[in-house]
Amino acid sequence: MRFRPEQHLRRPGDFRTVREQGRRIDCGAFTAWFFHRAAGATPTVLPRVGVVASIASVGAAVQRNRAKRRLREVFRQHQALVPAGSDLVLVARAAINRLDYPALEQKFTDACRKASPPPHA
Repeated sequence: MRFRPEQHLRRPGDFRTVREQGRRIDCGAFTAWFFHRAAGATPTVLPRVGVVASIASVGAAVQRNRAKRRLREVFRQHQALVPAGSDLVLVARAAINRLDYPALEQKFTDACRKASPPPHA
C-alpha cells in the first residue's frame, strides 16, 4: 500500500496533540504515540504518521535519516494494522539502527495491537 502525502503529520500542533492527548507505547527501539482523532472514524479515513529522530537520541544525520526511513517503511507496509482515523508519532531511539528489519516490524505490529481500541460489545 502506498504512503500518501495526506498521511504525513506535518503541523507542530498535530504532533503536540498526539503527544499530549495520545497513548504512549514503549517499543524499545522507538516510542509510539497513538491518538484516535475521530471516535466514529470510517475505514476511508487514513491513519497519519509523523516520524521523529533527534541528534541526542539517534546520532548524526546519516543515522537519523536511516532510522526515519525504516520507520516510514514499516508504517507503509503495515498501515492496515493502525486503526482508521488515528494519528501516530514514532520517536526513534539509538537502538533502532541496531535492530534487523524483521525485529523492527515485529515491534511495530505488537505496538499496533496494543493501540487498537477494544471491540464494542
